[in-house]
Amino acid sequence: MTTDRESHLKHISSRFNADLSQLKQDLLEMGGLVEQQLRQAVEALINSDVELAREVKAGDKKVDAMELAIDEEASRVIAKRQPTASDLRLVMSVVKMVADIERIGDEAKKIAKLTIVLAEETTTTWGRVEVRHIGNLVAVMLRDALDSFARFDTQVALQVMREDDTVDNEYRSATRTLVTHMMEDTRNITRCLNIMWVLRSLERVGDHAGNLAEQVIYMVEGTDVRHAPMEIAERAVEGRG
Repeated sequence: MTTDRESHLKHISSRFNADLSQLKQDLLEMGGLVEQQLRQAVEALINSDVELAREVKAGDKKVDAMELAIDEEASRVIAKRQPTASDLRLVMSVVKMVADIERIGDEAKKIAKLTIVLAEETTTTWGRVEVRHIGNLVAVMLRDALDSFARFDTQVALQVMREDDTVDNEYRSATRTLVTHMMEDTRNITRCLNIMWVLRSLERVGDHAGNLAEQVIYMVEGTDVRHAPMEIAERAVEGRG
């Protein structure tokens, strides 16, 4: 008996029409652009590169335009093709993933704005180590989430979901360090608060990357793992019922 997963994979490999293929490709292109913006935003902050930060801010308009275009294309596919079962899950997952990708772009833009403020404030460099570390963690999560979608790899998606706990722990640790700086010298308060906002944006990027991974599992396995314990996702991916 052919399972829903087998039917899905068969469809992807042999009968996936051009409309759905383009939809998938457009999402990956948008995701790649946002991943680049995220990495550039972190790089700009670490190097106090105001010009690069401004480029990231300007690039947000392109991301917004891509979101609208993909949403319109998804609506057209639903109306024209009337997809069912795994096909419909793919289209709906793309719509939800595009929203999360756009929000990651928003967070990159916020970091870019804060970079400009921080560059004007002081030449103090502390806070950059924490930003670099957490920035790298969430950038890898985003890259892996997009890769799991490109390859319909739920094992990779599951690993992305697990990494979110690591990011949360690192975020809390970095926040405690910043609070210590503020307590030691009140002149540090403004910079600390701005760095905290940067770290908060990075933590949210991790959340959105986790959401992308959840959609991949739903798309492939047919199990909605949002707001569910990790064990539910593990059972869905590992076939334990």
